[in-house]
This record gives sequence, C-alpha cells and structure tokens, in this order.
Amino acid sequence: MSKADEKRRFLATVVRRLKRRYRDQMVTTLDHTSPFDLLVATILSAQAQDATVNRYTPKLFRDYSSVDDFAEAKPSEIYPYIKNIGLYRSKGKNIVMAARVLRERFSSRVPRTIGELTQLPGVGRKTANVVLSNAYGIHEGIAIDTHCITVTNRLGLVRARDPAKIEQRLMGMLPSSEWKDVSHLFIALGRDVCTAKAKHCERCVLRDICPSSTAR
Repeated sequence: MSKADEKRRFLATVVRRLKRRYRDQMVTTLDHTSPFDLLVATILSAQAQDATVNRYTPKLFRDYSSVDDFAEAKPSEIYPYIKNIGLYRSKGKNIVMAARVLRERFSSRVPRTIGELTQLPGVGRKTANVVLSNAYGIHEGIAIDTHCITVTNRLGLVRARDPAKIEQRLMGMLPSSEWKDVSHLFIALGRDVCTAKAKHCERCVLRDICPSSTAR
C-alpha cells in the first residue's frame, strides 16, 4: 500500500471516530436564517469567535433585514452594531460593499459558486466554502480555519500552514461528500481537546492513533 493510500485510510478512520463523538456539531454554529445572513455572519467571524458574532447579529439583522437594507447603508451606520467584534470597521465596509455587489451583479442573491462568491469584498475561499456548504449543500471545497490547520498538522496529514495547500491535500484524500463534515469535525476537535495552545490527549478519541498523542 502506498503512503498516499495509507493516509487516505487513516483519515477515513479519523473521520469515522470524530463523527461518533461530534456528530451533533457537524453544522455551522453561526446563527442565520438565510444565505445572506450566513454570508454576513461569516464575514464577521474572521478572527472572532462564532459565539461573539451570534451575540451581536440579532439586532443587526432586525434592523437590516435584506440585501437592499445593507446596500443602502453607510458603513458608519453598521459600526455601532458590530463594534465589539474585532476588525469591525473593515468588516462593516466589506459587508456594505458586498451587498452592493450582490444587488448590482447577482440580482440581490447570494451566488452558488466559489468563483462568484470570492468576487465579493471580504469573501475568501474559507467564507465561500462555509456559505456554499451550509446554505446550499454545495461542496466545492473545504473550509480551513485555524483549528483545521492545527489538527491536520498534529495528525500528520499535512506539513503546511497555508490553508489553500491544506484544503487541496484534504480534497485529494476524501470524497466530496465528506468535505463539509471534515471541516466541522476538525473544528469541533480543535475547540474541545486539540487547541493551538494546548493538547488534552487523554480526553481525545484519537489518542491511540494520533502521531502527536501523549496519551497512548
């Protein structure tokens, strides 16, 4: 068996175990009621906790309930709603500009491809993947966040910190039907026992197979 096949088999085992442990966490934790809500929330979540975003978006979405509402707003009008979320000025500007682009180019609808989504201000591949998979069930790629970077390196699946390289590597090791789930599962593991700052291997469901485990 080649090393590539060994890694595919290993990753399949990892995914099975993580599904048993974190099955109820295989969805985004960002609160939303529409693809556009999710787009806004995901832009806000960059370098911020989902729980923090969820704390401040309800009032924002009550007062700005449509693409048009955001497109017609000034960024400075959005700032008070999100000022307690990191990088709120740049995020507020991006959200307003994204709404304007959606209205002008996409008939106020959130696109269904990565190529179109990444034309929007503030939207990179990670945000596009989150929106596509969670709003539409479309799996063009894998959303890679800091938890995914930490976990994939500790598992020995990659030796890289670049999200694009990690995404491509994982896509080559998994069927597309697993792309959404693996992102959520690695995030759940990272939040629970495999944080960037500390490992809690004694509580990890992968402790006997992870090459970085200290609790075999």
